[in-house]
Amino acid sequence: MNAFTRKNITKTTLGLVASGALVFSLAACSMDSGSSTDTSSSSASASSEPSAASTPAASIADLSKGVDTQVAVDASFVSALTSLGLTPGVVGSATFDSTTGTFAFPITGGNVDYYGPDSDVRPYVQGEIDHDGSGISLTAADGTVVELTDFRIDPGESKLYGTVTANGQVAAEDAYLFNLWGGTLKPLQMDGTNAVLEGTTVHISPDAAALLNQTFKTDAVQDEMLVGVAKITVATE
Repeated sequence: MNAFTRKNITKTTLGLVASGALVFSLAACSMDSGSSTDTSSSSASASSEPSAASTPAASIADLSKGVDTQVAVDASFVSALTSLGLTPGVVGSATFDSTTGTFAFPITGGNVDYYGPDSDVRPYVQGEIDHDGSGISLTAADGTVVELTDFRIDPGESKLYGTVTANGQVAAEDAYLFNLWGGTLKPLQMDGTNAVLEGTTVHISPDAAALLNQTFKTDAVQDEMLVGVAKITVATE
């Protein structure tokens, strides 16, 4: 487990916000909107399954070639961690770029069908994106360590699941950790042979908020707290 100081991540993230660099980091992966006034996409509960006649605009049957999911941390999340006395870190193959304030989690498997915003299929990205062997840690002043690892993104549900470990003991497997709001999701783009989805914010799920509050004996972790924005890049070859 590699840790970095709250001072460094706070300085980095605030600098990103001030410079506007987050605008270019952007995000990706959910088809849901976080705003009740946003009608650009349907919610998962009102999703329509692909019909026999529906053909994906793009389909990747095997995501094991990578690349990664990146999350540019929002300053409000850093402030919340600081107020709770929590030090974030990375686990396994995850990395943190202190220059850009961005976590990166390598993609290890899964599959994706992309129908596009102009199709009649909602959510218009479906499948699964796996990130085995990586994650983040949160360490309290009293030595309590919670690790969130092995992330599994379900674009159809606009949710991220993972394993929760507290002080080395598994507390939950395939737990519902984050909501992914994609009201500003951009159409699929190509960067060489890599496919890129951008435009989603990442938020703490109600389940994760309750678990963290219980573990750290607080009520400060709010449901739907903004974590940051993310960018998913997958190899097509």
